[in-house]
Amino acid sequence: MTDVMIAEVDTDAVAKREPARPAVDGVDSDLVDQLVEQARTAGLQLTGDGGLLQQLTKRVLESALDGEITDHLGYDKGDPAGKNGGNSRNGARGKTVLTEVGPVDIVVPRDRDGTFEPQIVKKRQRRLSGVEDMVISLSAKGLTTGEICAHLAEVYGAEVSRLTISTITDKVIEGMAEWQNRPLDAVYPVIFLDAVHVKIRDGKVANRPIYLALAVTVDGTRDILGLWAGDGGEGAKFWLHVLTELKNRGVADVCMVVCDGLKGLPEAIEATWPQAVVQTCVIHLLRASFRYAGRQHWDAMAKPRSVDQVWSRNRVIWDWVET
Repeated sequence: MTDVMIAEVDTDAVAKREPARPAVDGVDSDLVDQLVEQARTAGLQLTGDGGLLQQLTKRVLESALDGEITDHLGYDKGDPAGKNGGNSRNGARGKTVLTEVGPVDIVVPRDRDGTFEPQIVKKRQRRLSGVEDMVISLSAKGLTTGEICAHLAEVYGAEVSRLTISTITDKVIEGMAEWQNRPLDAVYPVIFLDAVHVKIRDGKVANRPIYLALAVTVDGTRDILGLWAGDGGEGAKFWLHVLTELKNRGVADVCMVVCDGLKGLPEAIEATWPQAVVQTCVIHLLRASFRYAGRQHWDAMAKPRSVDQVWSRNRVIWDWVET
């Protein structure tokens, strides 16, 4: 009943409306309003199982698949040009795909030679990419596989197993491992080293340091060389492990390494790249300066207008400390 109702939309009447509303992103706004109004009149839900969005998603996917097989065969459906022309259409098969609007039953056309490879919904594909992005986003927010399954069932009416959720998230882990071990450039002008503490769930939630290496390439672009999760507090021993890994991945030399004043870190850098210049981060120097000033002076110290002012202020403080 829903398919007939959508097919009977009077597009001629829509075109005669005055004034005509402009199309938004290539979609006829008046036609969309007509569809929504007819759906409401017929008591059809816009979302949910069997709703208007599911019906439109079905139509769009099936139209795209029909277009793909037409391009593959070289002639339209029912065109006499395809008669006795070798490969031809060979019926269709049904399948259910999980979309962002819920499960959608579609019909996928087939050819006699079996050479048709659909791209919009590939063979053996049961989920559109938007669903996988949703699962990854929910997982990144800390939801368990069971909570994600319950969310998809409650909001979209889709029954997804925990194994499927784990399979989707495992793909991301595989991609991260490949990115983490990719080859690097031989020389970087500057590499910034720092660690941030974040809450990580590994059986229980705990604060763990994430070691970050950010480089400036010879082309002037920024590139994150890697991320490493450490145990306990930030330490120079783990930094030595990180630097050794970077060198093994192809980084033969670095002109300057910018880091904080962590004890033992300059020695770890020198052991890895003996010719590299170790530069203490100006921001870390500024923060360290707060220890030698009263709270009433912090605001004034935290508002330098140039790098020269930062160095000037820190030079005065460090000279005073050394004396």
